[in-house]
Parts: sequence; C-alpha cells; structure tokens
Amino acid sequence: MGAADVLSRKSGVIYGDDVLKLFNYAQEHNFAIPAINVTSSSTVVGSLEAARDRKAPIILQVSQGGAAYFSGKGVDNKDQSASINGSVAAAHYIRAVAPQYGIPVVLHTDHCAKKLLPWLDGMLDADEKQFKTTGEPLYSSHMIDLSEEPVDYNIKTTASYLKRMAPMKQWLEMEIGITGGEEDGVNNESVDNASLYTQPEDIYEIYKTLHPISPYFSIAAGFGNVHGVYKPGNVKLHPELLAKHQAHVKQQVSSKTDKPVYLVFHGGSGSGKKEYTDAIGYGVVKVNMDTDLQWAYTCGIRDYMLGKADYVKTQVGNPEGADKPNKKYYDPRVWVREGEKTMTKRVQEALDDFNASGQV
Repeated sequence: MGAADVLSRKSGVIYGDDVLKLFNYAQEHNFAIPAINVTSSSTVVGSLEAARDRKAPIILQVSQGGAAYFSGKGVDNKDQSASINGSVAAAHYIRAVAPQYGIPVVLHTDHCAKKLLPWLDGMLDADEKQFKTTGEPLYSSHMIDLSEEPVDYNIKTTASYLKRMAPMKQWLEMEIGITGGEEDGVNNESVDNASLYTQPEDIYEIYKTLHPISPYFSIAAGFGNVHGVYKPGNVKLHPELLAKHQAHVKQQVSSKTDKPVYLVFHGGSGSGKKEYTDAIGYGVVKVNMDTDLQWAYTCGIRDYMLGKADYVKTQVGNPEGADKPNKKYYDPRVWVREGEKTMTKRVQEALDDFNASGQV
C-alpha cells in the first residue's frame, strides 16, 4: 500500500481532502514531501521527473518573484499584476503536464508577506473563478507569511484568509517565528536570534483559532531556520522544539494523536540529514527546497558550457573543423536539459533524505 491508495486522484494536482489525506499518510509513515520552488517549465520538469523516478509525491511551489518570472522579466509588475498572471499561467501549465508523470502533486505558493497580500488576493480571485467552473481551486494551497508582524495581527489576518479559502477546501500554510537569512527579496539577516524560535503557546493559539474554521492548515514554526546556505555550525537548528509544540497542543485539545499539528520546515538548504529526520519525526510533512536546487541547476549548465567551450564560442567552427556547425551544441534545449538533469538528481537526494521515495 502507498500514498496513492488513500487518494481519490492518483496523479496530477490534488486538492482538499486528498491533501489532508496525503499529509496524514506522511505523518503516519514518517516522511516529508519536498516543496520545490519552480520558476519555469524547465524547473517544473526537473522536479516532476525526480518524483516520478523515485515514486514519490511532490510539492511544486511558486514564489511572488518566481511567478513574475513566469510572466516575463520585461513585464511591469505594478499592483502585482505580473505575479498574479504568472501564478495563473504556472498553475495551468503544471496542471496540464503533471498527470503524465503518474504521481500526486500539491500545487502551492510560497511566502506572502504583508506587502504582498495583493498578490494573494489576486490568486484567490483566480481560484474562486476556477472553483466556480470546475469545482476545485486553481491551487491546492497558499502560504501567508506574516511572521514579521505582531502575533495577534498574524493570527487574525491568517484566520480571515482561511475563512475565504475554506469553502474551496484549500490548504493554508502560515508562519510564526521568523526564518532568518534572505530569500526572494525578503531580508531577515539582522533579526534577533530569539525571533527565530517559536513558542508552544503561540502554536496552540494558532491551532485554537484556525482549527474551528478548517482543518486544512499547516504551521511553519521557527526553530532556528535560516534561508540560504551558511558554513557548518553557523546555524543552530533545534528541531526538538517541535516535539514540545506537538505535546502542548495535544495536551490542550486532548488530542488522540501525538502529532496534531502539520508542521513545515523552512530554511532547510545546507541542513544535515539528521536534522531533517528529527524534524520529520516531530510531525513535519513539508520541507522547502530552493537554494540547493538553484545551485544544482546552475552546475549542470556550468559544466556543460565549460566542457563545450570550444563548441559554443561561434556558430561555425570547432576543434573538429573550421567549417563544422555548432547548432547542436548551443541549442538551448541541449544545455537547459543539462540543468534539468542535475536538478533532478538533487531533488531525488531530497526525496531519499526525507524518506519520501517509494511512498506512492
């Protein structure tokens, strides 16, 4: 038996009850699903191939900047219009190609800070339009990240968005406790270290507020997480804090399960396998992957260009002859594919590390 056996939709983009069932299955079978930031059809393909070949579920997510890139870097993003249109375009593309890979896909959007809420509003407009037509939203889930705001505002605003999303059975991920470092234009490199660690009381307050609205939510709790890659020892992760969150909520709500909260691991690039394994054991079902995969994708293209340098300097003429054409070497489909291959390999490593391989 695998995760697909508990889902009504076995392959392609899933939503609603299927997302809930998938995350329940992940907790029960002690694995987490990597969430891959995608910025193009190429990075989508690299991610889907990895999941297919490892027989694993996958989460594909689009950030505000990544969504704008889908629209085109030359497009004006006034009022988040390019990010909204790019998100819609990415969703339709992924929905079109994902079923042929034979694995379940959660379609998600990444960090949405307060200043980016118009982006989320526009995506929800598109979700509701899609829901009215097809009976399901365009995206499986969204993330709202108000971790830089006062806790009361964070929870109240998150609850208002969950109320809007609940009729579509759409999942909502929220963040409490700041993730350090820098990603996609959000810079938290100078925050106080104490802000990187979430308190159990905050987790319970979120659970108490959101759960009566909808069970479709997860929490990215801070346990020292930092975006980006740093020298070993510079980042102090304490995944054992997640166990305290679960125990506190379990006690407060008299839960029958030891892991009543669906947790998310942000800022995971450069972390060790034990840190991942420990966090997964405490109820983490989703681990964000971005920085490591940008590097992996770049390595494939870099190595190809360096290895074929004498074949991509001119359109005609290479070590095999002055009249030899080089089109088959500089065709973007050739060198972009090399980036996909190395990205696929790195995603496969993550699937193995998170115990997600073979779970479909």
